[in-house]
Amino acid sequence: MQYDKSFKDEAVKLSDEIGVKAAAAQLGIPYYTLSGWRNNRKKYGNDYLCGSGHKRMSAKPSEQRILELEKENAELKHANEILQEALGFFAQRRKK
Repeated sequence: MQYDKSFKDEAVKLSDEIGVKAAAAQLGIPYYTLSGWRNNRKKYGNDYLCGSGHKRMSAKPSEQRILELEKENAELKHANEILQEALGFFAQRRKK
């Protein structure tokens, strides 16, 4: 079953107040599901509810910077490929 972010956040807050087992029983969700959300919060901080299919950003600034640079590098490689293809096209056209 899919749960939205606000439900997950409120469930984790409730589990902080009354305990994981009690909160899971009160909300009608499996204990291990709520426990997993709490473990993710402990591991990733505020970004523990990134959502399905989304890449979770690291809490460390150095790791975030590396990810930004990798993304920029990929964009520049793609732009370089486009420019090389254009150069080949114009060079071929000039020979005619």
